[in-house]
Amino acid sequence: MSFFDKIFGGKSETPDQKTFWKKIESEEDLTKAIEDSFQNKIAIFKHSTSCFISRTVLKNFEKEVENSDQPVNVYYLDLLAHRSLSNKIAADFEIRHESPQLIVIENGKPVNSASHQDISLSQIVS
Repeated sequence: MSFFDKIFGGKSETPDQKTFWKKIESEEDLTKAIEDSFQNKIAIFKHSTSCFISRTVLKNFEKEVENSDQPVNVYYLDLLAHRSLSNKIAADFEIRHESPQLIVIENGKPVNSASHQDISLSQIVS
C-alpha cells in the first residue's frame, strides 16, 4: 500500500472482509434487516466510500466491535452505490441523511442515531 493510499484510504481492508457486517444492497436486504430488528436490536451504518472522514469513523467503529464481547447485528450500506436505499431509509424512518451515519432500529422503529464522531458501539449496546 502506498503512502497516499494510507492517507487517503486507498484499497485497504473493506467492510466486505469483516465477518460481522451484513450488507444492504437491495430493498429485500433492507426489509430483512428491519424484520431482524423484531428479534434483536440492529444498526445500519451508512458509509460514503469516497469520504476520508466516513472511512475513519468506519475503521474506529469496526475496532470497537472487534474489541467488544457484546453481540451486535450491524448492517453496512454503501450509500454511493445504493443512494436510493439510503434515501428510502431517511424517508421511512424520518431521519435526516448524514454520512457517515449509524441508525439503531428496534421493533421496526429507529431508537437512536448518530453521525460522524458521535458514532460508537454504545449507541447499540446501551
